[in-house]
Amino acid sequence: MHGVSTSAVKIQDYAIIGDGRSAALISNRGSIDWLCWPRFDSAPVFGAIVDPKIGGQWSIRPAHDSQISRRYLDKTNVLQTTFASETGKIVLTDFMSVTSEGTKRTLLWPEHEIVRQIKCDEGKVALIIEFNPRLDYGRTAPKIKNAGALGWRTDIATDLLTLRSAVDLKQASAGLIAKFVLKAGETASFSLTFSEEGPAVLPPLGDSIGERLNLTIDWWRKWAAQSNYHGLYERQVIRSALALKLLSYAPSGAIIAAPTTSLPERIDGDLNWDYRFAWLRDAAFTVHTLFGLGYKDDAEAFVNWLLHATNLTRPRLCVSYDVFGERPLREREAAHLDGYLSSRPVRIGNAASEQLQLDIYGEVVEAVCYFFGQEEPDHEMQKMLRQCGEYVCDHWQGPDNGMWEERDKLRHYTHSRLMCWVTLDRLIEMYECGRIRGFSIEKFKQTRAAIRREIEAHAWNSKLGAYAQAVGSDVIDASALLLAYHRFEDADSERMQATHRQIREKLIPRIGLVHRNEQSIHRREGAFALCSFWETDFLARSGRLDEAHEVYEAALSFANDVDLFGEEIDPETGDALGNFPQAFTHLGVINAALTLRDIEEGTHKLKRTS
Repeated sequence: MHGVSTSAVKIQDYAIIGDGRSAALISNRGSIDWLCWPRFDSAPVFGAIVDPKIGGQWSIRPAHDSQISRRYLDKTNVLQTTFASETGKIVLTDFMSVTSEGTKRTLLWPEHEIVRQIKCDEGKVALIIEFNPRLDYGRTAPKIKNAGALGWRTDIATDLLTLRSAVDLKQASAGLIAKFVLKAGETASFSLTFSEEGPAVLPPLGDSIGERLNLTIDWWRKWAAQSNYHGLYERQVIRSALALKLLSYAPSGAIIAAPTTSLPERIDGDLNWDYRFAWLRDAAFTVHTLFGLGYKDDAEAFVNWLLHATNLTRPRLCVSYDVFGERPLREREAAHLDGYLSSRPVRIGNAASEQLQLDIYGEVVEAVCYFFGQEEPDHEMQKMLRQCGEYVCDHWQGPDNGMWEERDKLRHYTHSRLMCWVTLDRLIEMYECGRIRGFSIEKFKQTRAAIRREIEAHAWNSKLGAYAQAVGSDVIDASALLLAYHRFEDADSERMQATHRQIREKLIPRIGLVHRNEQSIHRREGAFALCSFWETDFLARSGRLDEAHEVYEAALSFANDVDLFGEEIDPETGDALGNFPQAFTHLGVINAALTLRDIEEGTHKLKRTS
C-alpha cells in the first residue's frame, strides 16, 4: 500500500484490463492512460502514457491524498483499486465486459465496453472525474455532445463513443469533469462503449452493471479453471495465463507481443518500438504454454491463425503480422508526441516485420509439431511444413537480423542456425513417425548434420569457452541457453555448463536478472526479463533444481504488485522498462514453471535428439 504521488507514473504502476479484442492500461492512481479501440493496433482513445499533455486520459481519483492498494479479483482480469484516506475508503472496480457468445445473444450486450464502478466502503470521500478522449494519436480533441438520457456522445468517423453515468458531468475545456462526494454505502458507475456497427447497443445502468460484472467474473474464472497447473507458483502462473489471454485477439486466435507502443527499453532513449502485433517467434513458446496448461482450444485457435497468417507469404515468412494475419503497418514516427518520459520517437508500426529472421522457421515448425503430437497434420499444414524445411535447406547458411532484430547489419547468428536445425530435426522426427511425407529425408538429414557441424565447429568459441552470439563472434548472448531448451545439446554437457558460466560472469548483474547480450549492456538497456526464465529452465535441465528455484523466485520478485512484467527490468532500480505487459516474459514465467514441474515429476524429455 502506498500514497498518491505527484511524480511521473512508472511503467510498473500500470495494470491491464481487456476483452480479447483490445486492452486498457490503468495506473495505480485510477487513470486510464492507454486504450486503443476497437482493436489493439487502432489509434488510442486515451494515450497519456506516451504524452501526458495531449495523449488523453480518463481519471477517477480522490480529491485528497490517499493510501492506495490494488488487486485482481481472484483468477479474473477484473481490477480493484482501493483508496483510503482520513475521511473514508473507496473501492474502484474496472473491467471490460466479457461473456460467452451464447449469453451475449440473450442480453443487450455492447460491442466494446469499459465499466468503472466506485463504491464508498467507509466514511465519505470527495472525488474528481476527468474524461479527456483524443483522436488520431492525440492530434485532435473530439467534440463531446450531451445526448441527455443517451449519455455523452463522440463521433469518430462512422464509429460512436458513448459515456453514460448518473453522475452529473460537465463540459470542460478538453473534455468532461465532475466533482462530488460519495458516502458509505453509495456507488457511482460509468459505462464507456464503442460502437462500429449501428445501431449502438447502450446497456442499462444500475443493476445491469452488477449483472455484467458477475458475468465477466464468471467468464474469467471458468477460463482460468481449465488450467491443469497446481501447486508451487500457481498464483504467478495463472496470472501470466490471464495476461496472455488479455493479449489474444479472440476473433482470430492471434496473440500480440504487448498492447502498447514505444514504452522505452532505455529512458530518454530511442529504443522504442510498436509491439501491438503478433510475432512468429513466440509461436513455439505459445503452443507449448497453452498446451502445457491445458488450454487446447486456445492453442488450436493460435495454430489456425498461424496457418492463415503464413499462407500468403510462404515460403518466405514475415517476422510479425497483425491480428488478422496481414502485414503490419509500415513503421512511421509520431513526431508530435513527446513519448514516455520524453523517450522519443513514438513509433507506429514496426519495420522489423520486413527483416530476414531465419529462426522463425524453427519456431513455427516446432509449434505445429508440438500441437499435432502423434496425429498427422492435414494436407495444407503438411504443405506449409515442407515449405519451411525446403526454405531452410536453401537459406540456412546466410546471415540475418537475428532474434533481437538488430538494425545495424546482418550476422550469422548462432540462435538462427539453431532454429534452422530445429526446423529440420522436428520434420525428420515427424517423417520417421509417418506423420508427414513429400520431401527428401536424406536431403533434410544431410542439411541437419551440416548445421550441427557448423554450430559445433564455428559458433563455439574456444577462447571464450562458450557458444558465442554468432559464428566467429566473441560476444556472449543469453540465447545460447536455448541450445539446451531445443534439445540440440544436453544442458549438463561440458560446453553448455561452460557457456552458462560465461553468461553468469558477463550478463547477470544480480540473481534473477539477465541481460540478453553484451551489446545491450553497452546500450544501457535493462535486463531482459525473459532471459531470467531461460536461465531457470537451463538450471532445471542441468539437474541443478535448488538453483533453478532460487533464480526463478528472484526473477518473480521483479513483477509488479499484481504479478505483471514488462519486457525489461532496470538492474539498479528494479523498475520495469519496455512495452507492458509483455507476452514473451509471461510465456517465460509459465514455461519455466512447467519445466520445473515436469522435471520434478520425471515426465520431461531432457536429452538431445540427434
